[in-house]
Amino acid sequence: MENSTMDQSFRISCFNEYDRLKQVIVVPPNFMKITDVINITQRHYVQDNINSDIAVQQHHHFVETLKKEGIHVIPFEAKKELNEQVFTRDIGFTIGNDFFIAALNKDLRKPEGKVLKKWLKEKNIPFYQIHINSIEGGDILVDNNKVWVGVSNRTTLPAIHYLQTKLSNFHVIPVPIRKDILHLDCAFNIISHDTAIIFKPGISDTSLKDLQNHYHLIEVTEEEQFSLGPNVLSIGNKKLISISSNKRLNKKLSSCGFDVMEVEFSEIIKSGGSFRCCTLPIVREANKDLVKPYLNT
Repeated sequence: MENSTMDQSFRISCFNEYDRLKQVIVVPPNFMKITDVINITQRHYVQDNINSDIAVQQHHHFVETLKKEGIHVIPFEAKKELNEQVFTRDIGFTIGNDFFIAALNKDLRKPEGKVLKKWLKEKNIPFYQIHINSIEGGDILVDNNKVWVGVSNRTTLPAIHYLQTKLSNFHVIPVPIRKDILHLDCAFNIISHDTAIIFKPGISDTSLKDLQNHYHLIEVTEEEQFSLGPNVLSIGNKKLISISSNKRLNKKLSSCGFDVMEVEFSEIIKSGGSFRCCTLPIVREANKDLVKPYLNT
C-alpha cells in the first residue's frame, strides 16, 4: 500500500452500499460526449450524442441534491481530454478502510486513474493500485463482510483473485454477468442489509440463486435496465436517488419502504451510467460494532 500517513480529515470508510453517505468524489460532465463507442448504450445514442449543456445542468442538480442531504461533495476538475471522467465510480473503490485504484480496461479512460492517484497522494490517503488487467469500480458491491464482484468485459477473474489476497477479512464473491451489460451495478445493486435491485436475465443462474439466498430482490424490466434502473444511489436511512423516468420501479421501491428522490439524468445515461456510476464514495457512516470483525489489522 502506498502512503503511510493519512490526512485525518479523510479517514476513508465504506463497509456497504447503503450506510449514510458522508463524502463522495464527483466530476462534472463539462466535456462529455460519445467519441470512441465503448459500450452498447453509447452505440444506441451515438448519432444523437450528448448535449453537454443539459448534462451539466442535470449533474449540477444531482450534486445540489447530495449537498442538501448533508453530503460532502468533492469535485475533481473536468479535463477536456477525459470525456468519460463523469463516471468516477469506475476509477477506484473503498472496501472497509482500504482504498483501491482500479485497473481500467479501456485506453480512453486509463488517464483518469492518474488524476485520482495524484489527489490521493496530496491528501496522504494510503491506497493499493491494482495492475492486473482489469477491474473497475462499477463491478464492486460491498456488503459488510461480503464483496460481490462482477465478472464482466471490464473485470477479470485474475484481478478478482488478486483483490481477495488483499482482503483477508472479507469474502470476495465473483458474479458472472451477461456480456452486453457493462458492469454489475447495471444489473444488481444492494440498497439495504436485506434488499437489492436486480435484472435477473443479466446474472448467471448460479449467482442468482446465491443472491436470492441473501436478499429480497426487487426486479427491473428490460426497459428499466436499459435506462439504468438498478443504478440508483443509496445515501443512507433508506433514501435512494433514482432517475425520474423509471416510474414503475420508483413506485415499487417506495412500496418497499424506501424514500425515493427522483432526479432527471436522461442526458448522462446516454453514455452508459447513472447515479451510482457518477459517484465515488470514500466515507459512509458505519456501525462500528457491526464492522469491527472486518477491520484489517
